Amino acid sequence: MSETTGEAAERADAAASARDEDGESGDADESLVGRGISRREDAALLRGEAEFTDDLRAPGMAHLALVRSECAHGDVVDVDTAEAAAREDVVAVFTWADVAASDAPGTLPLTTEPLDCDPPEHPLLARERVRYQGQPVAAVVAEDRYAAADAARTVNVTYDEREAVVDPVAATAESAPDLFEAAPNNVALTSELGDADATDEAFADADRVVSLDLENNRLMPTAMEPRAALARWSAGDERLTVEMTAQGPHGERRKFAHSLGLAEGDVRVVAPRVGGGFGHKNTPYPGDSLAGWAAMELGRPVKWTATRRGNYLAGNHGRDHRTHGEVAVDDDGTIRGFRVETHANAGGHGLGFGPAMPGSYGTLLAGQYDVPAIHCETTVAFTNTAPVHSYRGAGRPEAIYVTERLVDAAARELGTDPVELRRRNQLAPEDLPHETAVGASYDSGDYEATMDEALDAVDYAERTATERDDEGRYVGVGVACLVESSGFSFESGVVRVEPDGNVRVYAGTHSHGQGHETTYAQIVADELGVPYEDVAVGEGDTERIPQGTGTFASRSTITGGNAVAESARDVRGKARRVAAHLLDADPDALALDDGTFRVEGAPERTCEVAEVAEAAYGPGLPDHLSPGLEATTFYEPEGTTYPHGTHVAVVAVDPETGEIEILRYVAADDCGEQINPTIVEGQIHGGVAQGIGQARYEQTAYDEDGSLLTDSMRSYAVPRAGQIPEMETRATVSPSPRNDLGVKGVGEAGTIGAPPALVNAVADALEPLGVRHVDMPLTDERVWRAIRDAEQ
Repeated sequence: MSETTGEAAERADAAASARDEDGESGDADESLVGRGISRREDAALLRGEAEFTDDLRAPGMAHLALVRSECAHGDVVDVDTAEAAAREDVVAVFTWADVAASDAPGTLPLTTEPLDCDPPEHPLLARERVRYQGQPVAAVVAEDRYAAADAARTVNVTYDEREAVVDPVAATAESAPDLFEAAPNNVALTSELGDADATDEAFADADRVVSLDLENNRLMPTAMEPRAALARWSAGDERLTVEMTAQGPHGERRKFAHSLGLAEGDVRVVAPRVGGGFGHKNTPYPGDSLAGWAAMELGRPVKWTATRRGNYLAGNHGRDHRTHGEVAVDDDGTIRGFRVETHANAGGHGLGFGPAMPGSYGTLLAGQYDVPAIHCETTVAFTNTAPVHSYRGAGRPEAIYVTERLVDAAARELGTDPVELRRRNQLAPEDLPHETAVGASYDSGDYEATMDEALDAVDYAERTATERDDEGRYVGVGVACLVESSGFSFESGVVRVEPDGNVRVYAGTHSHGQGHETTYAQIVADELGVPYEDVAVGEGDTERIPQGTGTFASRSTITGGNAVAESARDVRGKARRVAAHLLDADPDALALDDGTFRVEGAPERTCEVAEVAEAAYGPGLPDHLSPGLEATTFYEPEGTTYPHGTHVAVVAVDPETGEIEILRYVAADDCGEQINPTIVEGQIHGGVAQGIGQARYEQTAYDEDGSLLTDSMRSYAVPRAGQIPEMETRATVSPSPRNDLGVKGVGEAGTIGAPPALVNAVADALEPLGVRHVDMPLTDERVWRAIRDAEQ
């Protein structure tokens, strides 16, 4: 059953007071899990003491700058590097010929998803042809970054230009230019999900079919910190160390090994502080690998830091779906089925297709509803644009946007309140677990209770069908119900009690804003019964932990949190046995509280954890106890978790100017048990801000020749603080039965809920004017034109 915020707090207090499985107890004030402890990461950030990749220095360090193609599609005829190479402050200038002459493969690994074709891997420097503006053609290494950038501007590249295509639908036409011979009609892959015959039957039997053509606008991730890498080659032991901006250091290690022809064990990747990831820093880039390759070639450290323009030109973009969606619905509001056809943009090279694959896109099209028939066809097309990969949500926002816009459109077609149509079709708690028509297996939740939390906050029941405020603006309310999948694959966690009693925790995840140092410390301190201040958490170093998957897709607490929790339980069990040896007591007779073991019934017989740790690393242990106090866990949950929520936006639209004001924004979310509610709220705030950015402001634009028009923050409209409304958050708690902590993901909920909530709100406001739909971003001009078109 789901709980409201107050009920969840009461249950957490009760649980904190209860005895755990080992007979240990503590009152609610001592339990750390469930408390909104301030993030321990923030002090260094606020004082400017946090060290990011670009802050790093190394003796003899050189700097690398990339010469990027200004041509979107063409054959490379000549690369003239003479002027750059002649400069005194330039160390070397490299082209593909230099990479090809080395022992390195010199390519980035292709995605592991099944393709319908076999295109070549992305070369570190253009081999014979460029396929998107910004693709690296040459690399300049100089004594400082300014010299490298200046010299890069003197490299002249001659192209034999080809026709370009930027739209994923147009790219699949017979007349479109092919990017790869191995991919006819530019089709990278096709996927089909659901039963087409059953869906056709459901549509034939339905009273009505409502359709929409939707564009999920292309986005450019705009983290505060661009990509960066500092590579050092040790010739003595032939090992490469790369400090870099990375969401998954172990994954980056594999990619370096692939690109540079090294064994994974000969590569160490360290990710220091990372200023935002959002999926953008979880895929390979030429600049990272070129820094490593150049360090090996030159025998000295090499640093590469992307410029903002370079990041926009060639950093992985997100979204960019064109979808025709249909919903079959009866006159009583029963949804019989969804039929969806999507063209997704892959960009100029296949680095990953996650946002368009069934597991992260098609399987979520059922949303929160009991929909008996769904059929989804997806075509992923190569185009002469930057590669498209995961951006916060990675397929989930795209799917829920389709579902929630279709549900709203169906309600308006039927003349039914959109909330009532949702209520009629929502899955009930007793329906869960539930397998959807497209294979998702939902775990737990009370969708209606969470929706009511959001609706009550805005007094939805009191609103009238059409409202105008004192300024004559049309007021609209938009509702979006979301489901997200999170927590796949394994994660590793190490917990070690040092000889002095302090605790070290290492995880295969990486925190770049998520607050793992705080939440993992809360988990481990509770499990070990030691003070929170005695627990230190480390991530981001492939030498510290044998393997890891990384941080993305709202997975870290589900996998990493459970991994460190299980390791802590193993350590606690061994510590109990060591303490029993020291106290000459039965292990079952010991209680652990605030870092002290006590013999039940004999409170004077105690042993501090520090004493236990010292003994564990010293001589004299009985034969059945091995030395040390450490455990490593590789944890994989029993299945995917499905957090859910309802977001509600209230907007006012000026019919004369198209200007939109967000009057209220309420996010009610259920992510299972909350380790730290304050951090959960922060994750929702950040996600909603990015979701509002997509819905209202952000739009990546190319001209027909493949030139990026939005190549700076002057033209790409990332919202400013004053454009983000004050957010209100609510929560229910439906623990997941699929992992020991009962947690679900929350990092992407805001990017999933905000776009459909805002578009639905604007559609609601403009319904009296005859406006049925407005594509994102909802700029004032676009809304104004929609009103004028409706008037005509």
